[in-house]
Amino acid sequence: MKSFVIKLIRIASSVSLLIFICFLPAKCQEKQVNLVLGVPVKMVLKPGEKHRFVVDLETDRFAYFTLLQESVDVRITTINPEGKSLESFNRPNGRNGSENMTLFSETKGNYILEITSIDEKAPEGKYMLSWDKLEPRGTTFEKQIDQLFTPWNSPESPGATVAVTIDGKVVFKKGYGSAELEYSMPVTPSTVFHIASVSKQFTCFAILLLEKDGKLSINDDIRKYIPEVPNFGEMITLNHLIHHTSGLRDQWELLAMAGWRLDDIITREHILNLVSHQKELNFNPGEEHLYCNTGYTLLAEVVSRVSGQTFAEFNRTHIFEPLNMNNTQFYDDCEKIVKNRAYSYYCDSTGYKKSLLNYSNVGATSLFTTAEDLCLWAVNFENPVVGGSEIIERMNLPCVLNKGDTIPYAMGQIIGKYKGLRIISHTGGDAGYRSYLIRFPDERFSINVLSNLASFNTGGMVVKIIDIYLKDRLITTKPKTKKAGSTAPTSAKSAGLPDFDPEAVELNEYEGEFYSTELRTSYSLSVKSGKLTATHFRTGDIVLEPIRSDQFKGNKWYFSRIEFVRDPDNNISGFRVTCDRTRNLKFTKTF
Repeated sequence: MKSFVIKLIRIASSVSLLIFICFLPAKCQEKQVNLVLGVPVKMVLKPGEKHRFVVDLETDRFAYFTLLQESVDVRITTINPEGKSLESFNRPNGRNGSENMTLFSETKGNYILEITSIDEKAPEGKYMLSWDKLEPRGTTFEKQIDQLFTPWNSPESPGATVAVTIDGKVVFKKGYGSAELEYSMPVTPSTVFHIASVSKQFTCFAILLLEKDGKLSINDDIRKYIPEVPNFGEMITLNHLIHHTSGLRDQWELLAMAGWRLDDIITREHILNLVSHQKELNFNPGEEHLYCNTGYTLLAEVVSRVSGQTFAEFNRTHIFEPLNMNNTQFYDDCEKIVKNRAYSYYCDSTGYKKSLLNYSNVGATSLFTTAEDLCLWAVNFENPVVGGSEIIERMNLPCVLNKGDTIPYAMGQIIGKYKGLRIISHTGGDAGYRSYLIRFPDERFSINVLSNLASFNTGGMVVKIIDIYLKDRLITTKPKTKKAGSTAPTSAKSAGLPDFDPEAVELNEYEGEFYSTELRTSYSLSVKSGKLTATHFRTGDIVLEPIRSDQFKGNKWYFSRIEFVRDPDNNISGFRVTCDRTRNLKFTKTF
């Protein structure tokens, strides 16, 4: 009888809420209304509106919500009773699909779910919000982690796995969601994941093992081992490659500019051939730090040529087998069968899709491993079985640039602090795979989180797990307030730069065929629908928007900034492309 009465009350509350919302004028929909557990609410979000729902929680509660988007792309922000924003949620699924939110209450009071459109100018759309779960916050570490992973703990979702070590022992390991959606294979701590750039620290370790055996020095010229690398007039050492200070352009951006898709089969031979045709560096070696995957492909090739083994074989015999990492390998053949492997996914408005990955290159990426095996690797930094204490110490040393500046990048690892504690970490992401390995050397504590979903935030999840385990050791400080009298950055206009009118640019002047000898590929530039467009026969169109005289921005990650070059007669003779990790790559006008 009691449960029946409660159900009637909830239904009555829901009806009252819906009647109240339906008759609110548009402006009043920004007011706060109560959300009821188990009662979905359907809403229409108009341009510029902000919807706020009140959730009344006791102290130490866990709440879980879902929001189904129907022709609207929203961002949900959780806010505590003091008005502080806690977390924002927005999956890259466009204007349709579900969003999942978790909320942990620290104090009793009214928490807010604030819902806004990602694009304020987008037309109105519908959504349905539901408060699905309310329970006490977990009293054990395992239960709290289970609650964190609630959005992915379903056979219908790609998932993740997490493992934690303390004092050399695994204290927690668990998997959530599916490793393979077509057959609903569950993720477990022994599921094999591609861990992308977390691979790099293994590449460094292999180099140091060879140096320890007297077979090379990290101060050697890369051309001593790979003479195909061009002579740029400045010596590039293995140490430069290790610390991303070589000045080499990044392989992924070069491949993309050359017309490759990153889901193509890409081999070491392809990358070495591309490097051999480069004419310029981004900067002189040792002058700057700029993340460069090319360097790590070259390091893997050095290991292979010096040792006489393939890179995969060297790591298996010298690192993985001695550490009993029996489910770990460098994957240098994209056709090779790997048992218990997680597949790679992303999410769009139609649901989950396969995110293809066909790399047959190693060093910068392509380590296949498990959460369990990564624990063995992390523990080796505390009690070295492989490498010895000298190599461990060198792995953890930050780099020093030519001018004496110390940067936080060590050997395939980033040195830093989290809430007062020293950390050593690295993240990785390729296709739909996401990975994060973090160590607290002074606490003898490590966490690794691996996922097969592109939108999964491994770093954010790692931070939450750290806060669970190390809560009593963390130092929290208030953010620094802005000093009185400080001013905002000077705008381009107030700095005295001449005004630029993009509408006045004669786009036809930039049309023509342009060729790169370094990439051995061409782009056709033409005006399409009033826009200057760069077209590649394989990868399609890149829209170029004028931003300054003879300068444009592109709408592709590998073609982001373009500056045209003129001859003595003021005619367009070519252009140079710059993106995040590639600078001034030259194209010459041929027609």
